[in-house]
Amino acid sequence: MTALEWDRTGERFFETGIDRGVLFTVDGDVAPWNGLTNLTEETSREVKSYWMDGMKYLDHHVPGSYSAKLEAYTYPDVLDELTGTWRFAPGVFLHDQRAKVFHLSYRTGVGSDIDQNLGYKLHIIYNVMAVPSSVALSTVGENVEPASFSWDLSGTPQQMFGARPTSHISLHSLFIAPDLLTTIEGLLYGTNDVAAVEASEGVEGTEAIEGTDPSLPSMVDLLTMIEGS
Repeated sequence: MTALEWDRTGERFFETGIDRGVLFTVDGDVAPWNGLTNLTEETSREVKSYWMDGMKYLDHHVPGSYSAKLEAYTYPDVLDELTGTWRFAPGVFLHDQRAKVFHLSYRTGVGSDIDQNLGYKLHIIYNVMAVPSSVALSTVGENVEPASFSWDLSGTPQQMFGARPTSHISLHSLFIAPDLLTTIEGLLYGTNDVAAVEASEGVEGTEAIEGTDPSLPSMVDLLTMIEGS
């Protein structure tokens, strides 16, 4: 064994940034979420202590569930309906309606002291409900400042086998198999039509490959895919 070393080059890691937001409706519609600026994951878990005769005899960990505050300068149009603003007729909307559940994915960056873009974590959140926060709108002055929107997110855990129910899965690009991560991202983001070059008896040619639409597999299907890879 060797002695511990601190602050070795390449081992000072940090996380920063948020991008590639995607909103998935339960009906199968998918929309990119542009303009994400900040996401704060709330910690709802706690340790509950038990006492008897003036002495603590047990600390019990109470797991929480996913909750977060998301901030953005803009959002997909479908989010209005999901948060309770329904379209009644072209250009006419009914506010204060029932909210709907949806799914969400986004990426957070991973960097180090030698590479600020070392990798990323791909987060997938199932069964989310969003509550819009108050929006302050100011008069237009010499310098225009766009209004920022924010939502309180809450996820309902899904039942699983062999693990506690959860609504939050994250995939770390530095540790997951690259081919598997590419496959999962192809499902989430879709793929474009491309032309592949194939060689047959020394003759090169092109073969069209059809693109795929973005979609979100169920949590069970996703974990089964990962386990079987």
